[in-house]
Amino acid sequence: MIERRPVADAVGHLLLIVTIIIVAFPIYLAIIAASHTIQGISQVPMPLLPGAEFFTNVARALMEGPQIVGVGRGTSALTLMSNSLIMAMAIAVGKIIISLLSAFAIVYFRFPLKNFFFWMIFITLMLPVEVRIIPTYKVVADLGMLDTYTGLVLPLIASATATFLFRQFFMTVPDELVEAARIDGAGPMRFFWDVLVPLSRTSIAAMFVIQFIYGWNQYLWPLLIAAAPEYQTIVLAIGRLMRAPDAYEEWPLIMGMAFLALLPPVLVVVLMQRWFVKGLVETEK
Repeated sequence: MIERRPVADAVGHLLLIVTIIIVAFPIYLAIIAASHTIQGISQVPMPLLPGAEFFTNVARALMEGPQIVGVGRGTSALTLMSNSLIMAMAIAVGKIIISLLSAFAIVYFRFPLKNFFFWMIFITLMLPVEVRIIPTYKVVADLGMLDTYTGLVLPLIASATATFLFRQFFMTVPDELVEAARIDGAGPMRFFWDVLVPLSRTSIAAMFVIQFIYGWNQYLWPLLIAAAPEYQTIVLAIGRLMRAPDAYEEWPLIMGMAFLALLPPVLVVVLMQRWFVKGLVETEK
């Protein structure tokens, strides 16, 4: 029997609504700022209702970009978003492929110091990019990969988290499947592609969403690597534009760029929501 507690349910829903408002209010303000002229958002208090310039400002940000002297002049949001998309997709796909192969080798192959190598991979979770950024930058610079897509992606393409999660899943695969594949004459890679990868599709989808957002939101690494405007990401460009001396005059366009920067991650989460949730909570494979 389910106990009905209307007061507790009402309080719980109220807390959820308040939390959603707190989280969504800055996004709402950015959209409002993008819908007014600079004179409109300069009013005190700032208007909280949409203006008539939203599509004009977003279109200008997308095709032209804020024209601030000395900072990202002429760099459109379309170019910046293309760079961010390339970086996010390459990081997400690269991390998944490398992690799948690493977990496959750790679980299904016997070689000396196998557990040692696994724990060495796992320990890298305690060494994020910010900790090892100086030696990583030195290696990238020495290899001539500054201001390149390779330099943006390659140092971030490995993932101990994904390797660990795929390893844990592979360990739940019944041994009977391995024996059946061996009896049918399937080699290791045939078993990997035809059995393990299809079984891992929900986990792959969940990791893709997480790693895509991770790559899209990168700021510190592109800040060091991408000095040329044609390789800058939209998150990096927005940060630079907001600190520019003359950024105030183009504030509606900067907020329009911020709105555009939200769209791809939101779209990925919405389109893959069902697979993402299944990959995180599904226990029976």
